[in-house]
Amino acid sequence: MTKTTDAADILIGRGHKSPQRLLLASANRHGLIAGATGTGKTVTLQILAEGFSRAGVPVFMADVKGDLAGLAMPGSPTFKNHEKLLQRASEVGFSDYTYAPSPVRFWDVFGEKGHPVRATISEMGPLLLSRLMGLNDTQEGVLIIAFRIADEKTMLLLDLKDLRAMLTWLGDNAAEVRTTYGNVSAASIGAIQRRLLQIEDQGGANFFGEPAFEIADFLSVANDGRGIINILAADRLMMSPRLYATFLLWLLSELFETLPEIGDPDKPKLVFFFDEAHLLFDEAPPALLEKIEQVVRLIRSKGVGVFFVTQNPSDVPDSISAQLGTRIQHALRAFTPKEQKAIKSVAETFRPNPGLDVLAAVTELKTGEALTSSLDRDGAPTPVERTLVRPPESRLGPLTDAERTAVVAASPFGSKYRDSIDRQSAYEMLAARAVDAADADAQDAAEAKANASGADRGSRIGGIFGKIAASVIGAVAAKKARDFGERLAGKRPSRRGSSAARTAVSTGSSQLGYEIGKAVAGPMGGRIGRGVLGSFSRTLAKNLDL
Repeated sequence: MTKTTDAADILIGRGHKSPQRLLLASANRHGLIAGATGTGKTVTLQILAEGFSRAGVPVFMADVKGDLAGLAMPGSPTFKNHEKLLQRASEVGFSDYTYAPSPVRFWDVFGEKGHPVRATISEMGPLLLSRLMGLNDTQEGVLIIAFRIADEKTMLLLDLKDLRAMLTWLGDNAAEVRTTYGNVSAASIGAIQRRLLQIEDQGGANFFGEPAFEIADFLSVANDGRGIINILAADRLMMSPRLYATFLLWLLSELFETLPEIGDPDKPKLVFFFDEAHLLFDEAPPALLEKIEQVVRLIRSKGVGVFFVTQNPSDVPDSISAQLGTRIQHALRAFTPKEQKAIKSVAETFRPNPGLDVLAAVTELKTGEALTSSLDRDGAPTPVERTLVRPPESRLGPLTDAERTAVVAASPFGSKYRDSIDRQSAYEMLAARAVDAADADAQDAAEAKANASGADRGSRIGGIFGKIAASVIGAVAAKKARDFGERLAGKRPSRRGSSAARTAVSTGSSQLGYEIGKAVAGPMGGRIGRGVLGSFSRTLAKNLDL
């Protein structure tokens, strides 16, 4: 009898002479699952997820069609293909094949089919946002300036309104920032603002905000020791391909920036399946491809295995394909010269097997068959084998709405991510500054009094408190005048405006931290750290209590 998973490996299926297995110790050397539509890639994803989970390894995967949700439920004897699954199990070598569910947690950027997944604008960073919006070099430069100024002034960009407010401020103050940061044109500002509207129309407003997703929540293990399979509902998200690809790339960068170095563990800390991988690389500029290659190369030592899933293996750039230790190739079709060239390329990537004509086999494979090769215990690729993929133990097909709702309700993260938070950030800080400007006389008087006390560092800090006091005074005065005018017009005073004084105090406190940071540590005291893909360094943010 053949086991699906033992202490050291995962069964893929039955080869010509022996079982084909994926060693857990080599799973962080990444992999590729490729094949034409309808050749069995989804089932391969399913059985690998089951195997990793059983070995205690958490998994992340995007469910593009809805079929992978079936992992949460056991298969059924009433399933129309039940007899075929039993026959396949017998051919592969399972005499006691049974149905069983896996521990699953559902996520959804839109919060409809799983727990909401959110990221802040600051965390995503200018490089990934530029990719998301399709900005040219000039527009990307302007976006970088906006982030740079926000970082230096410790103004967190949490959601889309924060970024729009920052861009508006940048446009209004373009002349002042030109000598320090370079030219900022109104045309570039306008182009970025229009792209932000497009992102908002595509549902981006649901994604950007707080509470921001914590990557550690992907690393959970069930009470019985099995790894949690985190499934992202991506059927709607796939309608915005750039948002989908950028979101998954952001998750990878978060893993890279957050997890510690652990070398080569006995099994991965997490396995990340990147479905529709071609979307990650399509139209990506060389600079971004270089960063992606760097992340894929280095994330291995943090215990993360990345498996790219796509129809054509040529969708993955050579520089990244060369780093993939496991290859599972389902059938390809060869109707065009380009497809025929791709088939020849596939044959050349495998370690030859004298008993197998790869060039012929790759077009003859049946549904549920694949050419497989992985790394052996010495780290060398095994000879390619024609493999009959084992059947899954979980359901083949989607869940009902009631079943999905029950799984989501049983998760411990319901209350953590359900409700969005709109705390004080760049929008409120810039609004408070605008209120300050409306009461310039009070501001000037407070600054003059504070600055007169001395020119040393202590006097500068005293001047800071003067600024804060002026902000509060100006905000309260402006609020009273605004409420009075709205009452005259027969309107109810704005709820947002009712917190003007509190906003000014909060803004002043943030500004105090920044100014003291500058006074003590110089101009870099207020900077926010960013990672290899320009994403926000959450570790540094926690240290700064941002």
